[in-house]
Amino acid sequence: MTTESIEQKSVNTIRTLSMDAVQAANSGHPGTPMAMAPVAYSLWQQVMQYDPTHPLWPNRDRFVLSIGHASMLLYSMLHLTKVKSVTEDGKISDNVSVSLESIKNFRQLHSKCPGHPEYRWTSGVETTTGPLGQGVATSVGMALAGKWLGATYNRPDFKLFDYNVYALAGDGCMMEGVSSEAASIAGHLKLSNLCVVYDNNRITIEGDTGLAFSEDVAARFLSYGWNVTRVEDANDLPALKTAFENFKNTTDRPTLIIVNSHIAFGAPNKQDTHGAHGAPLGDEEIRLTKKAYGWPEDKQFYVPDDVYTHFESGMGQRGKAVRDAWEAMFNEYRTAFPEQAQQLEIMDKNGMPADFDKYLSPFDADPKGIAGRTASGMVLNQLAKAIPWVVGGSADLAPSTMTRLTDDNMGDFSADNYAGRNLHFGVREHAMAAIMNGMALCKLRSYGSGFMVFSDYARPSIRLAALMEIPVVHVFTHDSISVGEDGPTHQPVEHMVSLRAIPGLTTFRPADANEILEMWKIVVQSKRKPVAMALSRQALPTLDRRKFAAASGVANGAYILYGENVDNPDICLFASGSEVSLCVDAAEVLEASGKTVRIVSVPSWELFLAQSAEYQTAVLTTNATVRIVVEEGATLGWTGVVKNPDAIIGVDTFGESAPMNVLHHKYGFTKENIAATASAILERKHSAY
Repeated sequence: MTTESIEQKSVNTIRTLSMDAVQAANSGHPGTPMAMAPVAYSLWQQVMQYDPTHPLWPNRDRFVLSIGHASMLLYSMLHLTKVKSVTEDGKISDNVSVSLESIKNFRQLHSKCPGHPEYRWTSGVETTTGPLGQGVATSVGMALAGKWLGATYNRPDFKLFDYNVYALAGDGCMMEGVSSEAASIAGHLKLSNLCVVYDNNRITIEGDTGLAFSEDVAARFLSYGWNVTRVEDANDLPALKTAFENFKNTTDRPTLIIVNSHIAFGAPNKQDTHGAHGAPLGDEEIRLTKKAYGWPEDKQFYVPDDVYTHFESGMGQRGKAVRDAWEAMFNEYRTAFPEQAQQLEIMDKNGMPADFDKYLSPFDADPKGIAGRTASGMVLNQLAKAIPWVVGGSADLAPSTMTRLTDDNMGDFSADNYAGRNLHFGVREHAMAAIMNGMALCKLRSYGSGFMVFSDYARPSIRLAALMEIPVVHVFTHDSISVGEDGPTHQPVEHMVSLRAIPGLTTFRPADANEILEMWKIVVQSKRKPVAMALSRQALPTLDRRKFAAASGVANGAYILYGENVDNPDICLFASGSEVSLCVDAAEVLEASGKTVRIVSVPSWELFLAQSAEYQTAVLTTNATVRIVVEEGATLGWTGVVKNPDAIIGVDTFGESAPMNVLHHKYGFTKENIAATASAILERKHSAY
């Protein structure tokens, strides 16, 4: 068989597998895999440095399917190249990641081929995609991580990290704002290891893209500082190869390859129509399409044996040779640079150095206290000294969020210094969060920061981090109406509840500097949980832990801060963040009038609800006569945590522009109001007995 014929047979195998899988599921998107099959073939078989037998090899090229709805394109490649499955503990299995049986069960329960690619669920999937634009932005984080890893760990004669990142995007990705934010910063940083392939098929769900999209994408990316090249026909394999060579030869900027294609290529009645975008072609149209390909019309899920052999002799052999050479080099590197090698091995397991906390020290009691954001910045810097792969920044707010790493040797990440550990994301919260995901997927411990009210901008990427179970860290400051004069546009109200609602996300709202220290110790040791922390702008008293319970109780999510020895207290106050010290003041007022009080600090709902029923019952103090929750935010959800509190002092409206103390009086966040509310309920209950 000629080279040309086996190439075409391989391309058509990708197409027909995709068509058959979508038809069997009666659900999915066949058109784009049919159009982009030659691109996927060229990239995987001729270009990528990837060993299917070791899909987690650190220096592998990454492929990101930003058009996640075209998932059968990726599943077909994983199957045809026989990518191995990886176990939960990172070991290579004897099984393939995507079997033909899995493809036959596309979009069915427990299939390794879900509707959109899911990281962890299917080995070989580098990131979860589906929401358009996310893959492009995440790929920027992967490319950024590659540059940082190379600048930090490569040595003369030891080029450990020089991988490339290839993202396949569509018209929807180009319309979504997150990809524009990310492409802008990628161009600014000159990430030459990033190649985005744009499938310019001019079709979306509603019809021709001309209905809503007429901009010059090439001109836009040129303005970002990208190299832009075109392939006029997606079926032109030599032209695709030339375009990828152009990318590899471009060393000073990222590359966009615009590929003109025909959605549902070869389908006699549905090619170039939106009907092929998100629905099966139908049995008759599939039969006619296979006939046009010269394919057996009556065969479903047909893979010729020589197609498997072709991929094994191409990507398989090439990838193995490159990985074997890398492994040999790393063994020599380990001898020459044992400290750096050990760091990489720990990092690869999402671990931490044994002495990661060696620079940490508790904060002294101080009634004047320190702002939550300031204490957090101090702890972050102490941790960063001990953990060299902590890398992050802010959305143009580091002076406010206090997240800058201040050691002179940490520096700023830039096109002139890829080893810098301080990232400047600019005013791009959404891209920041997606880029953080890409960095974490490459094993960096990434963090990003901003005002809590702007977590809305980052939410889609935070949600994907939770879905992927990757340990990114979101540092949100200015956490309540205590922001004051900036007014309701900048005062978080519903945001804490919104973040708490994301499954798999661990949230924290710590009460003082020592709770913040304990929080960070938990955060950096987490291997599979993203975190969102809410920190105060204003100073919080640092509680005297000789009088109050140890801050290590943060690990349990909630703990009895004060009054544990009080049997059947009259009043139990539950609070998080800045309201904990307010409850301490209110307790003094209540005790002065002869009442017994217990205080429970609740820094993390998620950690608390993960504790045993016995522990929860003890902390919830259901034997207290009056139980009140105090938090400067929406009250939604608290009844599910505290279980039938007598009152919740919270904020269920937007705030107002005024000094902080004025707002506290208006909304009832004063020791006098808390004490009066508790006393009134207590008196009412006593009167009813």
